[in-house]
Amino acid sequence: MIEVPLTWQLAKMGLSIGMVLGLGTIAVRASPRVAGLLAGYPLGTSLALFFIGLELSPGFAIQSAVHTLAGFTVSMALGAGYLATGRQPGIKGVLSGVAGGLLAWLAVSSVLAQFSFTRVTGTLVAIAAFSWLFRTIPDVKSPASRAFSWPALAARAALATLIIFIITRLAHWLPPAWAGTLAAFPVTMLPFLLILHLSNGPQPVATVIKHYPMGLGSLLSYTLCVSYTYSTLGLLWGTLAGFVTATLWLLGWMQFTAWYQRRSA
Repeated sequence: MIEVPLTWQLAKMGLSIGMVLGLGTIAVRASPRVAGLLAGYPLGTSLALFFIGLELSPGFAIQSAVHTLAGFTVSMALGAGYLATGRQPGIKGVLSGVAGGLLAWLAVSSVLAQFSFTRVTGTLVAIAAFSWLFRTIPDVKSPASRAFSWPALAARAALATLIIFIITRLAHWLPPAWAGTLAAFPVTMLPFLLILHLSNGPQPVATVIKHYPMGLGSLLSYTLCVSYTYSTLGLLWGTLAGFVTATLWLLGWMQFTAWYQRRSA
């Protein structure tokens, strides 16, 4: 196993906390619909793939990224599992939702890790399928003031950072297929769901999960981009190119949905 320098570990911690706090501040002040879209922004995946490439090799990160694309189906399975089992308010609903979500994640991960994938195999189909399955979930608004608090954001950042450290550490022992699947784990979404569930109940959580599949378009764009640019531009510039691509997709999708809603009204 490669020994990771302390400076890399500190950088990983600082980037994880800073990125989660920054986007988390926006997400919790927004509507659950927007928060669901932002939950798919490539924070956890970008950090996981970047540090996998830094600690192991860019080639290993590229192979992992291909499996990360298929791993987004696993992330949506986690959301579906949480949605099916976390219907009660309070800590009981949170615990049952986490248990159901993780079981669904593990079951689907075990199946997908047995297959070889190309860059786009099954990903778009999975996003469309889960969007269709979640279409009947009602949009429920929640007061932003109840969802936003610095202690809640700090807890979310700490949990997300811990997950990032676990993923990148496990990558030292796992093949690219499993490392890529782990990189697709909803690092920022899951802590947000837990906090939102505790503060506002299961209905806004269901709204976030409903819009999460389409938010994954930015993750898909990011991962496709870095799977090509890591080898040509390097880790740093490849990551920046991925964020530009993901941001353009997210802004474009939000503009499209706003236009469609105006037209429908």
